[in-house]
Amino acid sequence: MAERRWSRWSMLLACLLMVHAKAELTGRSVDAGDQPKSADAEWILPAVPQSASLIEFYVSAAATNHFFIDGATLGVSDDGVVRYVLVVKTAGGATNVTFEGMRCSTGEYRIFASGHADGTWIKSRSEAWRPIENKMVNRHHAALSREFFCADGIPIATAEQGRDVLHRGGNPRTAN
Repeated sequence: MAERRWSRWSMLLACLLMVHAKAELTGRSVDAGDQPKSADAEWILPAVPQSASLIEFYVSAAATNHFFIDGATLGVSDDGVVRYVLVVKTAGGATNVTFEGMRCSTGEYRIFASGHADGTWIKSRSEAWRPIENKMVNRHHAALSREFFCADGIPIATAEQGRDVLHRGGNPRTAN
């Protein structure tokens, strides 16, 4: 009797493992039923930013750092997530590079990966989306959201539009 119970549990476990394996191969989520994974799960690490494609943007008069978007990496997915490489050059000479996404509809951002000086990327341990807060210090996400990529909560339509609003110094839809 115990053997029969053990074999049923073994078969159940084997079935569950096969379902999860199939989900991995087909790109479908087991938890979401038969729904495809969101575009959030389908991103590729970009190339290392090049100086020629960096576009500086204004954050605030109080900011001592310089903030840039790599225009070559800027993109908008079908689900409205704006993705970009952010480069922050500190007053002390350090450079921080992150590959990020911004959800205009919910006012959130996420760091997908951090760049290293040797040109490699380290994927973020956290997959959490964080609220964009308009702080006095480090308000670069608020500036990107409100003044460039997400005017009135609506994402830029194309990467070209995003590069254009960065070069102009703001989105024309943003109330001054």
